[in-house]
Amino acid sequence: MTKFSEKTTLDVSRFLSFILRHQPESIGVQLDSDGWTDVEALLAKAARHGHTISHELLLHVVQSNDKRRFTLSPEGDKIRAAQGHSSKQVNLQYAPQIPPPQLFHGTASRFVASILRQGLRPGQRQHVHLSSELKTAKAVGARHGAPVIFAVDAAAAHAAGIAFYQADNGVWLCGPLPAQYLRQLD
Repeated sequence: MTKFSEKTTLDVSRFLSFILRHQPESIGVQLDSDGWTDVEALLAKAARHGHTISHELLLHVVQSNDKRRFTLSPEGDKIRAAQGHSSKQVNLQYAPQIPPPQLFHGTASRFVASILRQGLRPGQRQHVHLSSELKTAKAVGARHGAPVIFAVDAAAAHAAGIAFYQADNGVWLCGPLPAQYLRQLD
């Protein structure tokens, strides 16, 4: 496999995230109700819009992405974002699951007051994103400065009727999560 630069890989990952999560129509790609689109159509339409991505580079981005943001179909002919969609037309069809007793959410300090008041909300996405590992939550929170981590009492939230799902990449998903299930870590 050809060696691709970190910048190229990152640029393609960001582009794919934008297209597969938020605005497929910006290059004329159609996602089915489960978020899948044809790989060859995606590559052709990306090229028409100034983003030439070889099949080899696409595979490299899917396989090397540390967050495993993208999923290829078993046949390798379709691709989708594992989670993080803002489009209400996409329903990834994840079955509800019993979450681990505790999950984590990493965020920036500027959101803490709002989270303590309103709980966790999906914002423009369909779900709140949670991690089973403290290390991952810290990395997510650090994207916007010094991370603030919340421990989530997932067992109590689940017992109260909040549905949890696990994405293809291991990220835990749920709807709005009231502040009573959150504890800010030091």
